[in-house]
Amino acid sequence: MRIVVDANVPAAETCFGPLGEVVRVSGREIDADTVRDADALVVRSITRVDEALVAGSRLRFVGTCTIGTDHVDQAALAARDIGFASAPGCNAEAVVDYVLTSLATLAERQGFSLLERTVGIVGVGNVGGRLRARLEAMGIACLACDPPRAEAEGDDGFHELDALIDACDVLCLHTPLVRDGRHATRHLLDARRIAELAPGTVVLNAGRGDCLDGQALRSRLSGQGDITALLDVWEHEPGIDAALCDLAAIATPHIAGHSRDGKLRGTHAIYQALTQRFGLPARLTLADLSPAPPLASLTLDGGLSLEEALRLCMRAVYDVRRDHDALHRESRRQGMAVGFDDCRANYPLRREFSTLAVELRPAAEALAAPLAAAGFRVAQVD
Repeated sequence: MRIVVDANVPAAETCFGPLGEVVRVSGREIDADTVRDADALVVRSITRVDEALVAGSRLRFVGTCTIGTDHVDQAALAARDIGFASAPGCNAEAVVDYVLTSLATLAERQGFSLLERTVGIVGVGNVGGRLRARLEAMGIACLACDPPRAEAEGDDGFHELDALIDACDVLCLHTPLVRDGRHATRHLLDARRIAELAPGTVVLNAGRGDCLDGQALRSRLSGQGDITALLDVWEHEPGIDAALCDLAAIATPHIAGHSRDGKLRGTHAIYQALTQRFGLPARLTLADLSPAPPLASLTLDGGLSLEEALRLCMRAVYDVRRDHDALHRESRRQGMAVGFDDCRANYPLRREFSTLAVELRPAAEALAAPLAAAGFRVAQVD
């Protein structure tokens, strides 16, 4: 069996090597010639999988190690009896970690308390649902907007988008990209809505770049300059709007979900689906792939406020400022498109909050519940 795998998929040799020949190719370089003699293709979000790619190949399976599937034409695969699998939820915890550390970093910079803000979550799926659960457990007020879920489940607990925007200090976008239909999300945050945002609003997009009108956001930021943008996803990746990148308080190269743990979950999910498709035994477990974290535990005593403790623990695992600085550095050194892709291709995979055990001495025991709510493993010690 010949298996073509995106070069940025971790543990590919460990998972797929025993099943056949593994051919590593950069995701943006995967084309029809690459997959012509392949039996299986394993990609991430930057590879467009459509009729033009798979026509003339002998592919029997395509897997994407990602939550999103808008880069895959599933109808084209089904028409050719090519099996398909994605990895829903694989990196959801990593994205939530990204959101929390980004908001905590901004709160420190701007001198406000995140615990006193109201957060609006647009899209309450694998990521948005987890974010809502963590924020509410931390005691942070949340409102949710998800029209497809509201339609299926009833309006209770959901708000219309414009009402949510009016009521919230922070907007977090976690929607898939849907281009057409009643629940289309392309430019969901359009020029009108961006223009009407209340001064002081924080907009965070870690869903899909096209769900936000980047040109309108750039105009608001460069003109009035009275709102704040935290952006991980962009229109026209990798050749993103450099001016918008400069105006964003936090600008990162589509890496919100790039934890080692999340990527390994994605690889393992596709490994399981591939073995099932070809009728092979799946011998590897996720635990077989996961290394020990470089920082396993941290001990806190008294003297820290809750927000200081949260920032300390978050940054012990992941400091988003590293990724912001890397994008600016590499885009200036190599040009935006090349620098953007270089940051992703050479990303130093981080671990998730759940890999850190926070040990609390008696004087810090009041921190236990909120730290656990944020996603850390908490234990009290003498």
